[in-house]
Amino acid sequence: MDYLARVLQALKQQDLPCSDWELVLVDNGSRTPLSEICDLCWHPHARCVVEPQVGLTFARLRGICEAQGEILVFVDDDNVLERDYLSECARISEKYPNLGAWGGQEFHEFEGGEPQEKWKRDFWMPPKLKKEIWSNNYDRVTAPAGAGMCIRRLVAKRYADSTAAHPLGSKLDRKGTALESCGDTDMAFTACDMGLGTGKFPSLRLTHLIARQRLTDDYLLRLIEAISYSDTILLALRDGIPVQRCRIDRLVDRYKRLRMPKVERLIARAVAGGRMRASSYLADSKNVSVR
Repeated sequence: MDYLARVLQALKQQDLPCSDWELVLVDNGSRTPLSEICDLCWHPHARCVVEPQVGLTFARLRGICEAQGEILVFVDDDNVLERDYLSECARISEKYPNLGAWGGQEFHEFEGGEPQEKWKRDFWMPPKLKKEIWSNNYDRVTAPAGAGMCIRRLVAKRYADSTAAHPLGSKLDRKGTALESCGDTDMAFTACDMGLGTGKFPSLRLTHLIARQRLTDDYLLRLIEAISYSDTILLALRDGIPVQRCRIDRLVDRYKRLRMPKVERLIARAVAGGRMRASSYLADSKNVSVR
């Protein structure tokens, strides 16, 4: 709740007048109803809605359904927006009408201090943006992350419709203790499906609050495995089920991993494990088709 309080305080301090935007707080499985503990009376167009089906995808879909604006901004419960985030989002929307989804860059605040291990710093802190980048291809470099993603309503609606209709739609995001990901990439790529682009802008800034438990070896390796799994599912949604690699290629990869330093070996094993788990799931699926 201390994280969420900071998130809401940052929204309260936005320089875009409250009359120009609405606030939809989605309660997705909270033990104590958020409507009882979150004071939203400072905003004239705020409301708290409940989504009983647990999972980030279902929470996003509920937000899309409830939102009335032409631009949606997704703010997770650990995202602290800079004061000008919403006004900058509106400026970019007007200047770049060819973009369907865009975002910015994250500055990380680690509970207990920055991790000592280099591989953990590299994972959480990619190089900072020096200039705006955009593309109308399925480009992961320009696809915005879910944290602070700005997306046009027509793109979000298309994503919601295709996700609800496809059996793999809910396999790309967090659900309970599962760490699956890539739902944000799926949303961004929906813009490309519609002939629009995606982009990232250094002027859009937020602080990502990283809890201590998200820095453990076990958590990060599980997260890497889950991202690999979800990425394989995401490819299947647009390109069809990938051809499974032959046994000899898998043995060669296993031999290469044995020669790696320990951390690199564990990461490579997690990536390979995610791909194998996704391939097995896709092979067992009877109704998998390209969107």
